[in-house]
Amino acid sequence: MTATDSVPTTSTLSPPGWEAPVPPVLQAVANQRANRPPRVDGRDPRYLALRNFAISMSVFNILGYTVLGFEQPWAWPFFALSIGLGLEMMIGLITAWATRSMPAFAGYGAWGVYTYLLPAYITTLAVNMLLYANDQFWPIALAVVIGVGQKAVLIAPIKGRWRHFMNPSNFGIAATLVLFSWVNIAPPYHFTEHVPDVFRIMIPVVLLTAGTVLNAVLTKKVPLILGWLGAFVIQALLRWWGWDVALYAALLPMTGVAFLLFTNYMVTDPGTTPTRPRDQFMFGMSVGVVYGVLMLFNVVYTLFFATALVCLGRGAMWWLKWARERRRAAVAPAASQPA
Repeated sequence: MTATDSVPTTSTLSPPGWEAPVPPVLQAVANQRANRPPRVDGRDPRYLALRNFAISMSVFNILGYTVLGFEQPWAWPFFALSIGLGLEMMIGLITAWATRSMPAFAGYGAWGVYTYLLPAYITTLAVNMLLYANDQFWPIALAVVIGVGQKAVLIAPIKGRWRHFMNPSNFGIAATLVLFSWVNIAPPYHFTEHVPDVFRIMIPVVLLTAGTVLNAVLTKKVPLILGWLGAFVIQALLRWWGWDVALYAALLPMTGVAFLLFTNYMVTDPGTTPTRPRDQFMFGMSVGVVYGVLMLFNVVYTLFFATALVCLGRGAMWWLKWARERRRAAVAPAASQPA
């Protein structure tokens, strides 16, 4: 046995009575990571729905400018995207500065930026595709700014979270149509102008199939679509029976490509429509009812205005609910105190 055998080779130190100071730079990094927004899961149905929406819009625009017959200049989608995506990034930076947090697109590299910009990408392409302003681009740019920017302004306390309630692309289009009477919706032949007659029937079939699969599997908006279509048919029958409107003319919009695009890709917007099946059905039915009322007053661009009014009413409903709950919360402590 040597002298070193009786001496332990390791020793246990008692914990210090104070914590070692953390360098400010490391503390700042730790705080930044703690405030980092959650990462979007690539298997999340909401992300998959947005991704498929974006892919559908991209393919439809490419085919529109090369095959179908879109009449807007081919450079306009790129101009519109630069405005819409740039504005979305600016809103994210301003929101982060105001809340002293990380931007919603930061923390996950290209993936975070890509998932953050998907809604603005869809809104921008939809606005540019559906509006027609002759050779003037600035009304299109204004519609993009309104559609993307309103999400930071027109918000309501929905289920404990501040969320936007106006359908972005629909609201941008509707606001521009109200502001400028000479701006129009893309004409019906816009989607089939250069397609041979034998293939024209394929375009609605493809859109109907793709939209049905998307809304049945990912967005789960089939009840909303059923409510909308059912109310549309009922209002057509009522106008035919009570106001002597030709039934064929009242139902004819359902055969157009624009109606299919609206039904499968606009009125079903996941961010501004209810999630429960019953509420979805009521939302879609409300759009159909408002559409019928507006038609009785000979309002044009009825699809867009009906959707905007229903979304506005839904936002007002959430604000009223929030105000009523606050009033109850303020009255309850006073009522519990003894007289």
